[in-house]
Amino acid sequence: MPELPEVETVRRGLAPAMEGQRFEHVEAKRPDLRFPLPNDFAGRLTGTRLETLNRRGKYLVGRLDDGALLIMHLGMSGRFVVEMPGDDQNRPGSFHLDTGANAHAMHEHIVFRMEGGGVVRYSDPRRFGFMTIEETGNEAQNSFLQQLGPEPLEKGFNSNVLAAGLAGRKSPIKSALLDQAVVAGLGNIYVCEALFRSGISPKRIAASLVKQSGEPTDRLKKLSTTIRQVLREAIEAGGSSLRDHAQADGSLGYFQHTFKVYDREGSPCVTRGCDKDIRRIVQSGRSTFYCGQCQR
Repeated sequence: MPELPEVETVRRGLAPAMEGQRFEHVEAKRPDLRFPLPNDFAGRLTGTRLETLNRRGKYLVGRLDDGALLIMHLGMSGRFVVEMPGDDQNRPGSFHLDTGANAHAMHEHIVFRMEGGGVVRYSDPRRFGFMTIEETGNEAQNSFLQQLGPEPLEKGFNSNVLAAGLAGRKSPIKSALLDQAVVAGLGNIYVCEALFRSGISPKRIAASLVKQSGEPTDRLKKLSTTIRQVLREAIEAGGSSLRDHAQADGSLGYFQHTFKVYDREGSPCVTRGCDKDIRRIVQSGRSTFYCGQCQR
């Protein structure tokens, strides 16, 4: 499942073709993805202008010129491919499973043709992604967006905000951080990496990182800073190519080459002087990777 850095990379790849452009023609080749498309989805979009294309957590959120929101989610196998005028080849801005060269051509479901000449094709072999329109134009009214927590890369995110989300939580910190109501956009990969860099065990009770007064402990202050650092580094690297994540220019993301713990079970810890191997446990149905000596 793509996390915040991958979705942000996709957003940046789509923006040149879609942002500020009118939908000249929209083709929906099937009536549903993970959920049914809104009634007359293609007709509803055709002729409107996509004023802005933003990201909220793991969702792409476009604001139309009539005030409505176009909300898109990649699911596990969703892929956008962008074709721009004058390109010698397709420019994929995508996160998708490596399911074969022809898999996505066979499962192309939505095509956006924009007034600037750009063509955006959405394919999804597993159909776990979805698209919908929030007619009110209010994120707080949308069932997918209304329960999302703070954005970790926005200016207002800090240790005090994180402490408020973790106060009283008896679940392990790893599980708490995966809750999108606590922090929007975080997923398994970057939570593992942030906890390692912060020296915090994924098994530590979340509330133990918050003082009785509700203020963040020093360890939580470090974690809030580290979360932002890890996400920014991953975006700069173009995301993580665990399968086949491509940037808008077709190059692969490479943050996975800098993983300290994720998917490194049995490998030596990278911390100088540590003689332990990386462990793997399962929490909330997800694999957790950590160093039992460096993380407490």
